Amino acid sequence: MVRQPARRAGTSAEQTRPVMTRSLADPLLIQQAGAVIELVLNRPDKANALDAGLVEALLVAATRAANSGARLLTLRGEGRHFCAGFDFSDLDQQSDGDLLHRFVRIEQLLQALHHVPLTTIALCHGSALGAGADLVAACDWRIAAPATRFRIPGLRFGIVLGTRRFAALVGADAAHEIVATSRSFEAAEAERLGFIQRIAEPGAWPEIVRGIVNAQRLDGIATARLKARVKPDMRACDMAALVESAATPGLKDRIRAFRSAEN
Repeated sequence: MVRQPARRAGTSAEQTRPVMTRSLADPLLIQQAGAVIELVLNRPDKANALDAGLVEALLVAATRAANSGARLLTLRGEGRHFCAGFDFSDLDQQSDGDLLHRFVRIEQLLQALHHVPLTTIALCHGSALGAGADLVAACDWRIAAPATRFRIPGLRFGIVLGTRRFAALVGADAAHEIVATSRSFEAAEAERLGFIQRIAEPGAWPEIVRGIVNAQRLDGIATARLKARVKPDMRACDMAALVESAATPGLKDRIRAFRSAEN
């Protein structure tokens, strides 16, 4: 559904760009208001875990956002959690090849978010686990509610996903310790490490987003040039590392063993 808001006298074309929404049953809700596109992960009954449908919707949204005229993209989760990571609920129906393809698509999503020519903001709460934490790491601004919990357990079943981006934020030593132990860390430690820049209750997020929007001085071309200098393009290397790790035979069995040990 596309709604065209009434144009007020004295407003710019950018301020009156259409608002876009979808059915509340969709796995991803999208709304654009002026310079801001909001993406809302909408699988609250699954803690917003990334199934194939949600990943594909996010990829399409990130691609379209690059040509939307917006300057800022926000990402948050509906319900109690930001994102529980890879959705393993249909593991029994998946082959190793199916799982490899799904991890590849997630890596492509993370790369798209990391390099999209907009300023990106992750607004997280509850849990951001595995690929959910990787979504946070892919964004320019990372804001978390006080009790947010992060964890990156992928290497427990042999998957290298987002590790380099995580290390770029927190440093090699901290990344090595956190990933090797597969331990959780909360917002206060995440802020100290530089994984997030700010701790704020969700009620404060709209004002924070407005402040970031108002501080923006670059158009899409300039933003893309800036990102090219401060975020080296490691897409080919990151994808190669992911595929090599996921293609090792026995991926499904490794995931089963990991989940069994977690329970």
